[in-house]
Amino acid sequence: MRTRDVQWGILGAGKIARVFAADLAAAGLRVSAVAAREPARAERFARETGIPRAHGSYESLVEDPDVDAVYVATPQPFHAGQALLAIEAGKAVLVEKSFTSDARAARRLVDAARDRSVFLMEAMWTRFLPTFDAVRAELARGAIGEIRGVVTHHFQKLDSSPTGRHYDPALGGGAVADLGVYGISAAFHLLGPAHRITATGSATPAGVDTSAEIVMGHGGGTTSTTLTAMDTPGPNGAAVIGTDGWIELDPYWFTSTGFTLYDAGRPGSPVLRYEPPGHPGRGMYFQALEVERCLREGERESPLMPLDESVAVMSALDTIRGDIAAPAHASAHVSASGAGRR
Repeated sequence: MRTRDVQWGILGAGKIARVFAADLAAAGLRVSAVAAREPARAERFARETGIPRAHGSYESLVEDPDVDAVYVATPQPFHAGQALLAIEAGKAVLVEKSFTSDARAARRLVDAARDRSVFLMEAMWTRFLPTFDAVRAELARGAIGEIRGVVTHHFQKLDSSPTGRHYDPALGGGAVADLGVYGISAAFHLLGPAHRITATGSATPAGVDTSAEIVMGHGGGTTSTTLTAMDTPGPNGAAVIGTDGWIELDPYWFTSTGFTLYDAGRPGSPVLRYEPPGHPGRGMYFQALEVERCLREGERESPLMPLDESVAVMSALDTIRGDIAAPAHASAHVSASGAGRR
């Protein structure tokens, strides 16, 4: 049992870090420090967000005795190395999605956390929202019968400028890791790991995927379909399909949103309507609450976001991006984690 409130340190001072800081502050959680590569940027971020201390290096942040948990909020290629800094300092770590740049880095990170008995979790914030609590409750009571599949759409028209992150391979650019990962992760969460993956899509000459159509086979004959693109707007709904009905999540399904439950015996007639409760900000603090709960109870992993699942999702992303970048060699893939080549 911890003797004080968990104090957070934010590693990185970009857009997502600012949203996270604002959400935690609005929920009454404690952020004690922020770090950036440029001291002036860290100081400006701290001043504008009301954070007490600014660090001009990531090493200084993880060594801060007033920091218990570190949120890694940098681009994906840097996640593993920066999370390792925190793990080696004995700090709990919440790593922004996508977890790492690839499955190899994900396994290395998980092994390090387990070897040192340090808490580690991927920040797939959607999974911790009240909306998904309600979805899981409906599924647990058998509201739609046996689950047969998951369908998700995630489209956004992102910044395509040469100086932007989204189209830069060195900064982890790409639709699959930025947008499609929401649907892929949701499918793994609800259906289990994929044993078959088929992916097509488009990519830039530099190999950055801009769109993807992904079909995955999961256990028990279940299937998931994920459609995503970062160069065009589009629908952003989702559905969980069962033998006796389905749950249709409103756009934008990966945020705090509502859903409608339908019964197979009365197609088109809603059986239940869910509206999310009001809460401060975007709702990114729910994942932080899960980290704090795990720390209080001595858990090194979250049962809602298991580390092995984060690694399996990264393996799937490796397969999908490889198929899109080399469509001539694309084919279905089979493995326990969904990443092996047949």
